[in-house]
Amino acid sequence: MSDVTTLVLLRHGETLLTPERRISGSGGSNPGLSPAGRRQARAAADALAHRGAVEAVVTSPMRRCRETAQCVAARLGLSVRIDRDLREADFGAWEGLTFAEVRERYPDDLSAWLASPETPPSGAEETMHQVARRVTAVRDGLLARYAGATVLVVSHVVPLRTLIRLALQAPPHTVFRMEVAAASLSTVTYDEDGTATVQALNDTHHLN
Repeated sequence: MSDVTTLVLLRHGETLLTPERRISGSGGSNPGLSPAGRRQARAAADALAHRGAVEAVVTSPMRRCRETAQCVAARLGLSVRIDRDLREADFGAWEGLTFAEVRERYPDDLSAWLASPETPPSGAEETMHQVARRVTAVRDGLLARYAGATVLVVSHVVPLRTLIRLALQAPPHTVFRMEVAAASLSTVTYDEDGTATVQALNDTHHLN
């Protein structure tokens, strides 16, 4: 067994909301994959099968992630474990809107949210700090349960950016400074002492 634990981070494939960049959190319509998203999931599955070494698949319970994870797991011959704390952030009244529409309708709330991880979106109860706290707990649990293994984590923009931010020991606002595209792959490794290294970010070569 390796002394290094690897988390391969896969964002779910596209839904019908993704191309329009509409906000889709845990409090919205819970869409499944679009036809394009299903193609992306199959492409990710092929890339991960070629890569090899993935020993476990853990996913958000949300439909788009479960469908992506099930596609990959079937290709790899693995089962899927669901972790509720990998769900997307709740965006309250912003669900289904673009950020341009949020800026037009809720300008003060948006500014406050961008400025402080302690401020929730309009009508939402969960802050970015609270998301980070549950994602940290997921990470710690995965490192304990799968020490020395390679685990595929299927989740959403905010949780995956948070895992990367935590690996970099970067401040909270940096979650707004990285791209994690639909069906992209990122990789973080953790030494035995927990020291993290970001090995890849937003790899979409398999989608070309």
